[in-house]
Amino acid sequence: MSPAMYILMCSDGSYYTGPTTNLEYRVAAHRMGLGGRWTSPRLPVRVVFTQDFPSLREAFEAERQIKGWSRAKKRALIEGRFDLLPGLARNNQDDRQRR
Repeated sequence: MSPAMYILMCSDGSYYTGPTTNLEYRVAAHRMGLGGRWTSPRLPVRVVFTQDFPSLREAFEAERQIKGWSRAKKRALIEGRFDLLPGLARNNQDDRQRR
């Protein structure tokens, strides 16, 4: 399998983002409660987004970037509303500057 970054939706509505080289295995591990400290108490989980990458390093970089995004920006990505992503980024920056 190719390296990928994935987003799961947990039973409480939260998102979990992670990289992997074997998506099927990793998702199965999450669903059995073996996937991580965040997801195991929030079962069941479902895959809501995946993106393949040429290298695992790039998948890790995407994970790190997306983990810093707001919930609204993650939702826009999941829904394929790529046109909204730049505006959500500007809004986040404006919010940080006001604090």
